[in-house]
Amino acid sequence: MSPRALVFDAYGTLFDVHSVVQRCESFWPGEGARLSQQWRAKQLEWTWQRSLMRRYAPFSRITRDALEYACAALHLALDEERAGRLMQDYKALAPYPDVRSALGELRAPARSLAILTNGSPDMIEPLVASSRLEFDAVLSVDEVKVFKPAPEVYELAVKRLRAEPAEIGFVSSNCWDALGAKSFGFRVWWINRGGAPLDALGFEPDGILDGLGQLPAALAQ
Repeated sequence: MSPRALVFDAYGTLFDVHSVVQRCESFWPGEGARLSQQWRAKQLEWTWQRSLMRRYAPFSRITRDALEYACAALHLALDEERAGRLMQDYKALAPYPDVRSALGELRAPARSLAILTNGSPDMIEPLVASSRLEFDAVLSVDEVKVFKPAPEVYELAVKRLRAEPAEIGFVSSNCWDALGAKSFGFRVWWINRGGAPLDALGFEPDGILDGLGQLPAALAQ
């Protein structure tokens, strides 16, 4: 059965978080890629830690804190101007090349398309606007004050889209997120661009794709 709704993770799934590398490289030549990787890793780590401690903070704050940490860890001087530019770049991340055409193919009269993201409204709303991608709903964990993969986050999609979990297809490039959604009861497609092994969390996605462009064909099978 074709899903009544398709729900997409944003960061790393629709939008390339490492599209900030060019700006990082312009500020710190030779360190752009390493900084971006460290920044992203710490950003994710702190969402999990804050969820476990029940110490929620908006994703924008965590992202800024993670940038400062990454620069300190790599001994890179970070001033307010550079930090501000990089945070602005996070509001205009580049969509992956296949995203726009794939979303066009996936749109259907009886199907909702939505984003479900860790991003706080002050980050995700400008990002979606700058991309000019269209969605029926943009859902943020800020409503429940806990980060993915907490079940309360996936419940947001059920309530807002008025669909049962089994009627929702969830798409993420983050394996832990994809399996969190599968544990909750969604049908799940994991976008595994890097050919990584499956996380050993006791669940498997319904499909593994190289990119979002493969999802229309996967749904047609």
